[in-house]
Amino acid sequence: MSTADLPLWAEVAVAALALLGAGIALVGSLGLLRLPTYFERVHAPAIIATLGLWCIMHASIVYFSVLGRSLALHPLLIALFIAITVPVTNIFLMRAALFRARRAGQSVPPNLSHKAAPEAENS
Repeated sequence: MSTADLPLWAEVAVAALALLGAGIALVGSLGLLRLPTYFERVHAPAIIATLGLWCIMHASIVYFSVLGRSLALHPLLIALFIAITVPVTNIFLMRAALFRARRAGQSVPPNLSHKAAPEAENS
């Protein structure tokens, strides 16, 4: 089958969703370049690229569902995996960066787990 077999409404929807997803991912990439510190830069690609991924996923579902004449959910599995792993990876990277910055003596927010322990002992 070729793309000529798709109805016009499906071609327009797939093109719009794919371009929207690519544009959102581009905004995330520009945020990666423009923001000054690591802690600011880590948010832009993760949050915005994940939103871009969901637009691309919807475009894939529409395309493969219309082309195959049945509901195609395999893009949803890929998007769910990425939507789960990106925030978890970001948390680990930010915690590692905070630990490294504290060890280097840089000005970062204090460790909250050490603050809570003495208050609980004094009560």
